[in-house]
Amino acid sequence: MANSNTLARTLHDLGLATWFGGSLMGAVGVNGAAAEATDPTERSKIANAGWARWTPVNLAAIGAHLAGGAVILAANSKRVAGQAGVGQATVAKLAFTGAALAATAYSRALGQKVMNAGTPPVAGATEPSSSTPSDVADAQSKLKTLQWAIPALTAGIIVTSARLGEQQRPTEVASGLLHRLNPAA
Repeated sequence: MANSNTLARTLHDLGLATWFGGSLMGAVGVNGAAAEATDPTERSKIANAGWARWTPVNLAAIGAHLAGGAVILAANSKRVAGQAGVGQATVAKLAFTGAALAATAYSRALGQKVMNAGTPPVAGATEPSSSTPSDVADAQSKLKTLQWAIPALTAGIIVTSARLGEQQRPTEVASGLLHRLNPAA
């Protein structure tokens, strides 16, 4: 068991599941529920309260995912370099991860801008009304896109992780190593 990466895989997978699931639930649940408030000045306040409570959990989940992923990448560095296809899948996974991190950070900055505005009248968490101040409306329109981009990008990490897992099957390892030694075969 000394060479086991169970803890790293657990951190990686639970962190990613939390990041994906939380962002999707936030878009559907938190933002959707906030739009149900009858007072337009309460809508952003409700959504902001939910997202503010979620932020530390999300940060911990992302940290766990990145820490676990770093250990897994280090443990599989020879496969990344030596098995055909693993390097490409790893680059794709890293690209999805970088984009998801950037989208999450930008979303947080925009969300903070909305929070700092107090309780402006809005149609929903990501929907301005005709009375919404222009800077808040601009942040909301960007958040409307990001609320769906983050789950899509984290889903991309899940798909590439699944591909990398499949590439660990003995037949995949053997064919990948043979292909690396003899690309014409």
